[in-house]
Amino acid sequence: MHDPYSDRMSGSETRAAGGLALVFAFRMLGMFMVLPVLATYGQDLAGATPALIGLAIGAYGLTQAVLQIPFGIISDRIGRLPVIYIGLLIFAAGSVLAANGDSIWGVIAGRVLQGAGAISAAVMALLSDLTREQHRTKAMAAIGMSIGLSFAVAMVVGPLLTRAFGLSGLFWVTAAMAIVGILIIAFIVPRADVRLQHRESGVAKQALGATLRNGQLLRLDFGILALHAVLMSSFVALPLALVERAGLPKEEHWWVYLTALLIGFFAMVPFIIYAEKKRKMKRVLLGAISVLLICELFFWLFGSSLTALVVGTVVFFTAFNLLEASMPSLISKVSPAGGKGTAMGVYSTSQFLGAAVGGILGGWFYQHGGLATVFIGCAVLCAIWLAFAVTMREPPYVTSLRLPLSPDAAADAGLAERLLAVPGVADAMVVVEEAAAYVKVDTEQLDRTSLERLVDPAPRRAEA
Repeated sequence: MHDPYSDRMSGSETRAAGGLALVFAFRMLGMFMVLPVLATYGQDLAGATPALIGLAIGAYGLTQAVLQIPFGIISDRIGRLPVIYIGLLIFAAGSVLAANGDSIWGVIAGRVLQGAGAISAAVMALLSDLTREQHRTKAMAAIGMSIGLSFAVAMVVGPLLTRAFGLSGLFWVTAAMAIVGILIIAFIVPRADVRLQHRESGVAKQALGATLRNGQLLRLDFGILALHAVLMSSFVALPLALVERAGLPKEEHWWVYLTALLIGFFAMVPFIIYAEKKRKMKRVLLGAISVLLICELFFWLFGSSLTALVVGTVVFFTAFNLLEASMPSLISKVSPAGGKGTAMGVYSTSQFLGAAVGGILGGWFYQHGGLATVFIGCAVLCAIWLAFAVTMREPPYVTSLRLPLSPDAAADAGLAERLLAVPGVADAMVVVEEAAAYVKVDTEQLDRTSLERLVDPAPRRAEA
């Protein structure tokens, strides 16, 4: 039996984190691979118009946004695995429907059904069930990295697969990935002994009202909505700009995205480090939004050559990657103790809603005003976001912790007040039903000894 306080992840925890990260990656890969190709290859579908192609690009976000939180709540009642299996089967069915669709409406219906397999919350809850407190952040970071990596891979692999097998073949590959995800859950991911009610990784209905009234969180929710709306609208316009303005055949677009993503990934790293180390996250956020705004204006005014479009795309993805990577950290910092899971649920819903809005508006703008109107629309949305972001406060530089309580500590009615008195503790909440305390701490000021003594007054084990 492994030591419950070991600093190393156990074999089952490693399998859980790796397996669930792969499930996430395969599913998101299937979602993202159509982005760089649907605007160009979708024109060959019966009944296709730019507005309907935009709807097909963003359609998955509609059902994903509506069903994500309900699926998470259902998984608390009937179990994680049934929800995940059902969600992956729905996703596979949507992919098959899109693969067999010979009109744009068939692809739209498939994308809507793909989004209905909204398993994100259930997967994160299962990860919490399968990992110990001290390793949960690492395990969740692995899933975050898998999502980022799947997006990068999708931008390159999507055009290559479509060139080889057509749009229908791309959706068949997506369906196969969903089946592989089911096999990973069945044969690699361990079974959970307990089902945790965990406020750091799941939505707590009691915290929903306070989350929706929190102005700082709402600014970030609008931000991620705007970011993904701009991304989807840009992917209605950029592939078409590469063909119409730069004369680059659609079969060759993969190298543009590969170049942009590779340079963009490495270019964002110094800014992430600066934001965290120097505690200047607001400054970096405002800078990245401003760069995104400038990119859209650049595409509008100067994006008429291949060189200009490639340079603009590289800078665009640098800003996009920086925002995509840093905003979940801001949600974690700004959310109250015990409210991180709920805040992330609303944030993710906003993200998918943004994807839907962006695809729909991007297609509509292109149909009625051409490429210039899409880029101007994106620039206006970035400007509105910047105006909201300027008014946000510098976030507190704190880390969220969930501390299991000893029976004596859980019975202590004044524990929350005593936790708040510990140097470095910015916020605290005790949930008696979970026998757990949620605290927000500044790690540079925290008195760890005092904190540990409060949550477990008796020594946990003899010192060597």
